[in-house]
Amino acid sequence: MAVLNDEFFMRAALQEAEKARDADEVPVGAVVVCREKIIARAHNMTEKLTDVTAHAEMIAFTAASHFLNSKFLEECTLYVTLEPCMMCAGASYWTRIPRIIYGADDEKRGFTRTGAHVLHPSTTCLAGVLREECADLLTRYFRGKRE
Repeated sequence: MAVLNDEFFMRAALQEAEKARDADEVPVGAVVVCREKIIARAHNMTEKLTDVTAHAEMIAFTAASHFLNSKFLEECTLYVTLEPCMMCAGASYWTRIPRIIYGADDEKRGFTRTGAHVLHPSTTCLAGVLREECADLLTRYFRGKRE
């Protein structure tokens, strides 16, 4: 069996981000992977649901928890196209997810900008997987909004 890599799963998150863009949402996508299988897919839905908490990560956590029938995601990895905000990073703490992989940095609202230790102590974080592709999708979206 072939071992799937971080870029493979980040591409799946990018597909979700494209769905968000197509729905005129901020193009952020996320997938949760357990044992090399995608168990949850999500994208931002704050406009559609009129809910500021409907970030891709939050929706993905809920879907993954339902799939596993567990509030803990201890054998999972979150792949998300944009650095999680404080809310999503805080929610990840409670899921006990051991890995978070993200693409583009969020210079304004990313959790790493605060200096706070919001991730669970056992969570590792890897930034920059497909960074340029993830950032480009966001840049094009916001450029289109300004035109």
